[in-house]
Amino acid sequence: MPQRNVEKRTENARTAPKATRICVVSFTVNATDGEARSGVLTTAHGDVPTPAFMPVGTKGTVKALDPARLRELGTTILLGNTYHLHFRPGTAVVGELGGLHRFMGWDGPILTDSGGFQVFSLRDTIVRTDEDGVTFRSVYDGEPARFTPELVAKIQRELASDVAMCLDICLPADASRDDLAAAAATTTAWARRQLASPRAEGQLLFGISQGGTDRELRRRSLEEIGELGLDGNALGGLSVGEDRALMLDTVAWAAPLLPAERPRYFMGIGDPAGILGVVERGVDMFDCVLPTRLGRTGSALTWEGRLNLRNARFSRDARPLQDGCPCRACTGFSRAYLRHLVNQQELLGLALLSEHNVRFLLDFTAGARAAIEEGRLGAYKAAALERLGEAAVATNARP
Repeated sequence: MPQRNVEKRTENARTAPKATRICVVSFTVNATDGEARSGVLTTAHGDVPTPAFMPVGTKGTVKALDPARLRELGTTILLGNTYHLHFRPGTAVVGELGGLHRFMGWDGPILTDSGGFQVFSLRDTIVRTDEDGVTFRSVYDGEPARFTPELVAKIQRELASDVAMCLDICLPADASRDDLAAAAATTTAWARRQLASPRAEGQLLFGISQGGTDRELRRRSLEEIGELGLDGNALGGLSVGEDRALMLDTVAWAAPLLPAERPRYFMGIGDPAGILGVVERGVDMFDCVLPTRLGRTGSALTWEGRLNLRNARFSRDARPLQDGCPCRACTGFSRAYLRHLVNQQELLGLALLSEHNVRFLLDFTAGARAAIEEGRLGAYKAAALERLGEAAVATNARP
């Protein structure tokens, strides 16, 4: 049975560095079912019910979806990216125009990634990594650039996101143990420096643990990051090519080691099975580009599994993508028409599929949240995976 009204609240007012407001952080766990939690994260731009799926707006937009549509679909928080916005259009431009919320026309909560994943996943562009920061060549023009914890804090301060992420070193699954250990130690040192840097008014700061699936390194990183007393904590360095079972096993023992009174964020997962896997292990927030990427390639997420609308079997299919789905793709158009749009590369088709896929994952996550509150997450997961079959599992994608 769920434990109801188990309130785990922090009213953490601290005197911050100059130019940073004293910040009151509130995260409440309202119900639990095993390790799974249902709660609310309070931010400067509104409350976020958790578990929460965050659509990815890497460059200040969720591809093919405008902010009003995202609200209608049930979006409560978006993700933007420090790396890409820093280079295009430039954070000074965004700051001059009132911050990211005003710039993109979204008045709800925004979390900004630190850009660390982008820097270290584009390994061929890295020039040098040292204790102070990382030097790399911009993916846009090849010009040298450098990220330090202080600069990443400044960029996110200018963006004025609700949640800023600490700069981290995210390595691939096949990294050596020595490299993982060095990355985790540097990530902790960078988090300490970023914590001491000014933030935007009301901006929360989340730390990131590293260490891959190595128990000793991950535990040490979790302990070090947890001791900083940040506003939330993320599991980084997972979903980067490791075996899915090993990843979920790591989440199972690592998530409970994160501070229970803070939100827990898994970086980069968005397939239905993966969402349920991390939620039942105690994760509160997660993001992925999967729904819009599938939409742009002509595929739809449904309770029948994934539908490739390019397939000829849909050419005369008069049914909606998903019975009962209230999105525009399902209420206004047939599978046959959507297939026609996709095959003719019409923008409307890609937009409608993206809208449907985002709605599907938001509703899917809301269903898990309700199940936690009713003490039936296990039954919800079993029924969902039975309906979805193998299509529940997908290759994860980070922005």
